[in-house]
Amino acid sequence: MDKHPATSTAPRVAFGSWAFSFGPYASDPWSFDRVCRYVADAGYDGIDINGFRPHPHDEDYATVSATSVLKAAIQNHGLSISAFAPDFTTAPPADAPLEDYLARVDSALRFCQRMDISILRTDTIAAPGPFDPARFHRLTTAWTRAAERCADAGVDLVWEFEPGFWLSRPSEVFRVLDAVTNPAFGILFDTSHAYMTAVMSARQFGEPEHIDGGVARYATLLADRIKHFHIIDSDGTLHDEDTSEHVPFGRGLIDFDDLVQAVAPVLGRLPWWTVDFCFWPDTERDAASAVPFVHELINTTQNILERTA
Repeated sequence: MDKHPATSTAPRVAFGSWAFSFGPYASDPWSFDRVCRYVADAGYDGIDINGFRPHPHDEDYATVSATSVLKAAIQNHGLSISAFAPDFTTAPPADAPLEDYLARVDSALRFCQRMDISILRTDTIAAPGPFDPARFHRLTTAWTRAAERCADAGVDLVWEFEPGFWLSRPSEVFRVLDAVTNPAFGILFDTSHAYMTAVMSARQFGEPEHIDGGVARYATLLADRIKHFHIIDSDGTLHDEDTSEHVPFGRGLIDFDDLVQAVAPVLGRLPWWTVDFCFWPDTERDAASAVPFVHELINTTQNILERTA
């Protein structure tokens, strides 16, 4: 299988390793090495590392020797590392003492630097709820301080908003971006979460918000702050009434051609597009067939950029 799209500068395709350890796989998660073997065999170029045990937790790889072994194992599968999604559940940024959250950030950053990772994912961790000015101030203070640390380390801190966590209304997303202005802080744009929050107004408190133009318009409005990209379809439902259901391409409602037409300059400049099958029970079957679909979208994006150059 040809793993590379039209040009050497085109985004490469990664896979989120959490798909084989969360949800239906939680009772019997795949080892990280097994995930890497599958991902490489399926034709992916890289992997977003799930930092929740039993996958690589930064505190379990606290030495150069340990990370060197891990890095070599990933490279031996012919894979690169696209991002790191560490476990922040012990220190929710809006609720934990600031020093506790920053200690977790520092640990994750040390792991990123040893592993040559330039993207660090975060979220609010807290359950959905109404807007609270005091919590919002604590959250944005924590993320501002974290972004300063990330900038010093040459790492981008990306926030993945979703209906399963606090602050997913579009107005709240924009409000966070207005408050956390460090260039190292940006958005992880997940297409399924974008559909559920901007089109379906899922799990919103107060008057429902939606964005005319759906996912493509939402991406356009966020374009300047998008730093990482998760791509997957949405059928407009929630998984276990919690967060967005991630369904295979073609079984959902997202118009991906419309998306790439709208924001080709944004998506085309990203080094990675990560396929996210979180909570999908048939990931082993469906994740392999996703590769050619995503490559075709990348080729379309590159063709758009060439025509408009």
